[in-house]
Parts: sequence; C-alpha cells; structure tokens
Amino acid sequence: MIMKGKRGLVVGLANNKSIAYGIAKACHEQGAEMAFTYLNDALKKRVDPIAKEFGSSYIYELDVSNEEHMATIAAKIEKDFGKIDFLVHSVAFAPKEALSEPFMKTTKQAFQIAMDISVYSLIDLTNRLESVLSDDASILTLSYLGGPKYIVNYNVMGVAKAALESTIRYMAVDLGKKGQRVNAISAGPIKTLAAAGIGNFSQILKWNEINAPLRKNVTIEQVGNSAMYLLSDLSSGVTGETHYVDNGYNIMGMAMAKRDEENKTTLAWDAR
Repeated sequence: MIMKGKRGLVVGLANNKSIAYGIAKACHEQGAEMAFTYLNDALKKRVDPIAKEFGSSYIYELDVSNEEHMATIAAKIEKDFGKIDFLVHSVAFAPKEALSEPFMKTTKQAFQIAMDISVYSLIDLTNRLESVLSDDASILTLSYLGGPKYIVNYNVMGVAKAALESTIRYMAVDLGKKGQRVNAISAGPIKTLAAAGIGNFSQILKWNEINAPLRKNVTIEQVGNSAMYLLSDLSSGVTGETHYVDNGYNIMGMAMAKRDEENKTTLAWDAR
C-alpha cells in the first residue's frame, strides 16, 4: 500500500461530498492514518462519523481565523500522532456579497477576509505545524481555474486562488530547504457545499461537461487519487506545482458553438 505508515492532517473537510473527503478516502485506501478538523459544532456532527469511517478518533476544532485554535493545534497533533507526514489544506471563504456582487464592488473587508482565510491560512498553518511536520512532509492545497483565468461569478475568490497558487511556489523554495514539498490541485467544478455559493453553478457544470476533452465533469474520487499521489512518496520530486484534475478543460482556448434558434441561446457543441 502506497501510504502505509504515513500519518496526516486533513483540514477543511465538511461532508462526504467534499473534495477533502475524496482525498481522505484515497489516502485511507492506501494505508494512511489521518486526523481531521471541523470548523464548528454544526460541522462536528458531520466530520465525526467520517473520521470513524476512516478508522480515526482524532478530530479537532479548528477555525483558521481563531488564534486560540491555531495556537494549540500543533500540541494536539504531537500528543496524538507525534509527527505527521502530510497536510491537506482545503480551506477557502469569501463573504456572500463578494460572490454575488460585481467584482468591482468588492469591499476592502471582504477582500481581506478572502485572502486571510483562503491564502494566508496555508502559510500560517504550515508555520504552526512546523514542529510536527516530518522532514519529508508533503503539503497540498486546493485551487481552481478561476485563479489564472476569469470564471463568471467567481469574483474575489479568483483573485484569492491566484494568490494561493503563487504562494505555493514561494513556499516550495523555503520548505524545500528542509526537504518538504508543497503543491496544489486545481480541480474542475464539483457540486460541493462550497460551490453552492457560486451563482449559476449548474451552468458552469454543464459548460465544463460539454467542453472538456473527456466530455464529462471530474469526481471527488478522481481528485482524491491525484491528491494521494502528490501526498505520497511517488511524487517525491514534485513541488511548487499546480496540478489540474479537470478532464482537460483547462487546455481549451475557446469553445465551439452553435445557435439554438428555438431558445435564442448559444450552446457549446462537439465538433468531432
């Protein structure tokens, strides 16, 4: 088993539809032991049974904006695990109005919140866990195409993801001196709890399904398998990368289209 003997912390799992769930499942199937975090009491009741499903009794309350939580997480990990070999950072947030209003209406407060929770938390969490991360630890975060490209209704989260992808490159150099790695997965759109805050998300799903080279949307299982590779020793020579798992959608320069005269709309179509 590829990850037998490996221990890790999964931050940001919300339910069994989460991308983080797909990652944890893939790692568990390959022998990894994991601890999990939950944001608040409302999510604890969802995370607890998932942890048990993966043979773990270690769950910790962790709001990355809460100083007390952040200050004590390393001591809790050390007590229960000693050292950990990987960290999954599946954390992102922007105020609702920053996603529903035009980008140019983004307030300074909303911008700062999005950057703090979605980007700086990766740096902060890695620093807080420095004493418990093994010398060859692998760190993984989650991005999206809305970082390097414009995606409708993604707004300030796109800017945050762009910053996140830049952050992993700078972290890769600093952490590389210790032998540690950091990468990102840019997953295609998936119907998760987080995605519910993006306007017209069903249209985004349909558009990706039609235009991706593999003509379908990606699943949390597919993302999980790629993540497991990046967290394992199989990717020991890979760091600072953003790895796309989107059935090839990111390579497309433009969509083929035809006119639906009945509905007066433009639809993508398969030119092959």
